[in-house]
Formats: sequence, structure tokens, C-alpha cells
Amino acid sequence: MLKWKLVVSASLPSLALFFLLFFFILHVKFSFVVFSNIVPPINPPLITVPAKFSVLIGILTRPNSYDRRHFLRLIYGIQSSPIADIDVKFVFCNLTKDEQRVFIALEIMRFNDIFILNCTENMNSGKTYTYFSSLPRILPRTYDYVMKADDDVFLRLAPLAISLRPLPRTDLYYGFVIPCASQNPYVNYMSGMGFLLSWDLVVWIGDSQIPANDTYGPEDKLVGRWLKMGNKAKNRFTDKPAMYDYPGTNGKCSHDLIPKTVAVHRLKRWDQWINVLNFFNVTKQLKSSYLYNL
Repeated sequence: MLKWKLVVSASLPSLALFFLLFFFILHVKFSFVVFSNIVPPINPPLITVPAKFSVLIGILTRPNSYDRRHFLRLIYGIQSSPIADIDVKFVFCNLTKDEQRVFIALEIMRFNDIFILNCTENMNSGKTYTYFSSLPRILPRTYDYVMKADDDVFLRLAPLAISLRPLPRTDLYYGFVIPCASQNPYVNYMSGMGFLLSWDLVVWIGDSQIPANDTYGPEDKLVGRWLKMGNKAKNRFTDKPAMYDYPGTNGKCSHDLIPKTVAVHRLKRWDQWINVLNFFNVTKQLKSSYLYNL
């Protein structure tokens, strides 16, 4: 009897090893069956987000217009677009007074949003030509579009970007076509309130002798003539009625304020600016605070 017990006791480790091996094989087989029946997840389709396009807006103004620049910095500093990178700069010719050199130097140090061109301040003697022709040489980067705008126009940047998004990136001439009643952008030229060119046309202005030899006269009209003589700007778009003069200021070029506005021109007085800003509820995002009561 003692001998039999010793034999059984001696075989226990072997039995334990056998059952351990059996359950391990069974577990591996079961896991293989289960996991082999799982359908691997399908990778979701990649969502491509369209790249932002870029716009440079050059507001042609004068060195002494300090108050107007500071006001416009407020106007454009609170605007943006999710589909476009938009830079707003102020453009004028060479400084002529010591006070300008000091005050404008401070502006540049604080805001870095001023271009001083190598020209004599003027309205119809080449300032617009100098602006466009200088950009390829002085800018550290390129833009998809370059705009020239007056300092008495209110541009709404988000609607502007939406208007530009479906348009060509090359050979484009965009704005408010003159005459006011016209809807055909190929007939004449775009109003100086705010017109836009694709970057290739900006480069062409800087390289071509056509604009270089024709810089005196109403500058919005000159730009249209350059493009016509150079057989350029085959892609044209007039953004009417979204661009217009302030109601009652310029006959057929003006109409009532409308929600889909891109640009309102001829804002010469503060009451006109206030009406426009209230109409578009520009301050609606102002947060309540104990620090002020408006």
C-alpha cells in the first residue's frame, strides 16, 4: 500500500503539467477562433480641409491720418475669416516732417502694419502703380490676392473671403465695375474704393513697361487700361450689389445697407460710420463685465 501511494504521489507533477498544457492549448485555440472572426475596423475616409488662401489689403492713406489709422485698426483687428489669412496694411509715400518720422516710427514699432513707399504723396500721379509694382520686391512672402482700398471704405473680411473662395487664383481682377449701373466686369474698370488683383498680375505690373509708362491720371481707371493693353485679367468679377457707396452719397453707385455687404464706400463722417457699424452689429461680441457699462 505504501508503494502505491508513492507511485501516485510521484505522478502528480506530471498530471498537473499535462492539464496545464491542455488548458493552454485550448485557450490559444479558443482565442484564435474568437479573434479570427472579428472584422478589422475600416479606416474612416480622410477628410481634406481646403488650404486657406491669403489676401493682402493695402489701405492707401496719408501719413498725417493718425486718427483714421487707429480707428481702422479697431475695425479690422476684430475681424477674421476661417477660410483666409488676411493681412491689412496702411500705405503711404515718403515722410516729409520730423513729427511724422517720430510718430509713425512708434506706430511701426507697436503695430508693424505700415508700408512707406518711395514716392511723393499723391492721388493721381503714380501712388497706386508704386504700391503694386513695389510689392514683389519688398515683401518677404507672396499672397494669392492683393487689394487696394481707400481709407473711407468699410470692408467686411469674412464676406470678402467667401466671395473670393470660388474664384480663380490667377489672372483675376475683382471689385465694383464702373459705370455704376453696369454688371459687365469686362466693359471698363473697377472702382478705386477697393479692387483686387491676383498675385501674378501684381508681378506683371512690376515687370511690364505698359503700366510703367502710364502712371498719371485717375488710378483706378489706369489699372483697367493697363490690364486691357496687356491682354490681362481674363478672369473678372464685379461683386454687386455687395459692394456700393453709402446710401445717398453717389447716385447709382449707392443703395441701402444690405446684410450680404462686402464693402461700403464714402464713409466720410462719424455718423455714417456709426450707422454702418450698428447695422452690422459689429460690437455684438462684447462681453459683459463689471469694468464697464455701455
